[in-house]
Amino acid sequence: MPHKHAIALLILTVVAVTAGIIAGWYWGPAMESVAWLGALFLNALKMLIVPLILAAVISGIAALGDVRRLGRVGGATLAYYLCTTAIAVFIGLVMVNLIRPGDGLQIGGATVPEKILEKQDTGVSDILLSLISPNLIASAAEMQLLPLIVFGILFSAALTTLGARGARVIEFFDGVNEALMKLVTWLMYFAPLGIFGLIAARLGSAGGGDAVANEIAAVGWHVVTVLSGLAIHFAVLLAILFFVAGRGWGYLVNMLRALMTAFGTASSSATLPLTMECARENGVDERSVRFVLPLGSTVNMDGTALYEAAAVMFIAQAYGVDLGFGAQVVVFVTATLAAIGAAGIPEAGLVTMVIVLNAVGLPLEGIGLLLTVDWFLDRFRTSINVWGDAVGAAVIDRLLRRGSAAAGVD
Repeated sequence: MPHKHAIALLILTVVAVTAGIIAGWYWGPAMESVAWLGALFLNALKMLIVPLILAAVISGIAALGDVRRLGRVGGATLAYYLCTTAIAVFIGLVMVNLIRPGDGLQIGGATVPEKILEKQDTGVSDILLSLISPNLIASAAEMQLLPLIVFGILFSAALTTLGARGARVIEFFDGVNEALMKLVTWLMYFAPLGIFGLIAARLGSAGGGDAVANEIAAVGWHVVTVLSGLAIHFAVLLAILFFVAGRGWGYLVNMLRALMTAFGTASSSATLPLTMECARENGVDERSVRFVLPLGSTVNMDGTALYEAAAVMFIAQAYGVDLGFGAQVVVFVTATLAAIGAAGIPEAGLVTMVIVLNAVGLPLEGIGLLLTVDWFLDRFRTSINVWGDAVGAAVIDRLLRRGSAAAGVD
């Protein structure tokens, strides 16, 4: 996409987000009439996700060449995701201990929603089982992306051992990937309208500005805690981008369309096509774009992990339960590992919350305290999730370039 078109789309996307917030805030339920614009855009993005992930992962792994490089690149990618997720959880715990948003909160008759009760028996074994699907078609239909990525990695590794026959199959998936990215480019011209529809309709369904303000005010300090923690983590990731990946402000500017799409869709996976397109515009190595970003959209949930840690501590404070240092260490470890491992399970954010609450013996009813503002905070934490993926792609890109330079490869 020409640079001037990317700038024009960025401006239109900023206008769409602003207009969506204003329209939904002031016209409220009347803006539900534009929900179809958002649904159409979201459906178009989701239509591309499964074939794009499979084609991108297979061609990206094959582009690494020697299958032994997969271990090094994959290990570095997972190490980055683990470290940034742990940093996010730590920030969430620090902020919730400083602000203490749950102190003095009057708890009403909170009930446990049915969908939470269905998840309360989820354990570590379920997370491990989610890595491998007995039916890839069913996983694709349910948008369970992690088992598709695992299959794509194994399938591509097998193709690299087949010589000329494998090369022909890899070339086919390279072509599929290029065609799908072309579709993403075309779809981006509809993105501003779609994002406007998503944001305006969601605010409208919440009742408009006054209703949203009342929901936020009810647990206002919890919202302040989460948003301030996310802002700090954003800055940490920006520092990693500057000092580890060696990138500048231009990288962030070029990623803004993806971040605003993440804000509109509240889905890292739905934003993936645009995240990959923006990373390409930033000059990120194709191997990093095709491997790191699809994996990150499913296992790298910095914003979600920070939110889970802060939410669990908020619930404990609201119930008057004093979680000491030992219990907070349990929250730290559980939230970090659950945020990475639960990606293959439907409603992963809900699953991780249940796992962490169970780990420290807090009542599941506490989740009911947060549901009124969860949709609002979800947009911010999804944007941080996508930002973490984008920074990770830049970090691994630099690693790959250094490896190629050391090997004497252009």
